[in-house]
Amino acid sequence: MTKELTACIDHFIELANKQPIDWQTRPSPNKWSNKEIIGHLCDSAQVNLQRFVRCTYEENFKLIYEQDEWVAAQHYQNMKITDLLQLWRLLNFQIARTLDNYPADRWQIKCDNNKKEVALHTVEWLAQDYLKHLQHHLNQIKFI
Repeated sequence: MTKELTACIDHFIELANKQPIDWQTRPSPNKWSNKEIIGHLCDSAQVNLQRFVRCTYEENFKLIYEQDEWVAAQHYQNMKITDLLQLWRLLNFQIARTLDNYPADRWQIKCDNNKKEVALHTVEWLAQDYLKHLQHHLNQIKFI
């Protein structure tokens, strides 16, 4: 999973450096710009990294976030894209490093990532879901 994660990140960064992307335009007032999508992926990386770390020593805790509020609060739209991409890349490499060295006996530990009712998921499930979520959002970014 971690090789797939780092390959995905490297591939996207390589494409973004070669092909133009409109980072600023929001498709509609209630939709994120491409820059804000990367910002959201930074937020997702930070929350999931904390889940992975905390699951090495505790379980059944709840860790969620309000995605729209976090994107707005961090003003990703006003950030330099080179800084934002670097932040996103480094966060994901830290996730990969953490998962590469994950204790074998902790992959089935669970935490709650649901806003409303309890929904316990294993670290293994969270890691796979994280990669799917990342790929989903990267596929939303269109090159010019």
